[in-house]
Amino acid sequence: MAESGIYGNFTETLFAVKKKLELQILAWNEEAAQRGEHKCFEHLTSRVKTERSMRDKLLRRGLEESTENALCRLTDAIGLRIVTRFVDDIYRVKAKLAALPGVEIAEEKDYIQNVKPSGYRSLHLILHCETDAPDFYGRVPGQFFVEVQIRTIAMDSWASLEHEMHYKREGGNRALIAAELKHVADDLASCDLSMQTIRNMIRKEEA
Repeated sequence: MAESGIYGNFTETLFAVKKKLELQILAWNEEAAQRGEHKCFEHLTSRVKTERSMRDKLLRRGLEESTENALCRLTDAIGLRIVTRFVDDIYRVKAKLAALPGVEIAEEKDYIQNVKPSGYRSLHLILHCETDAPDFYGRVPGQFFVEVQIRTIAMDSWASLEHEMHYKREGGNRALIAAELKHVADDLASCDLSMQTIRNMIRKEEA
């Protein structure tokens, strides 16, 4: 039987894994509200990479356009972005992800402690998520990769702007634009630090 797209027969499983993880994460804010605590994050977005995007990425990486490569060589068929209000919430979310049953952090890239030259800041995690359905290799429980980006509202706003400018800017002013974007990124990071300090002061008074 011919495969139904780049994900073969695993498309429904990918959406199921995404939905399960999404519901677990959304429950954290509900539980925090019930306890009268601050919510863990501001908002959550998720997606399963489109057929075209996945094939384009495989091509860029020099990989054969196969289901195995899409699910097992690349790690972002499923993607989540979690946006927080404060920097320390980023690491709070990371700890809660690591504590979920059937979830393991397989890889971590901390672009907050190690800022990219462009000024980009975010915490990137690659998760191994177990599911009752078999994976590509027939293992049960199956394991699927999920890429998670966790960042503050300020970091997310900058990243959205930088992405747009990166793909749309033309002409000879690219170096100037890059320098201005870096300057803005540093300013926003300073604001994040100030907001974190203010929150810590408020919490100390409430204690």
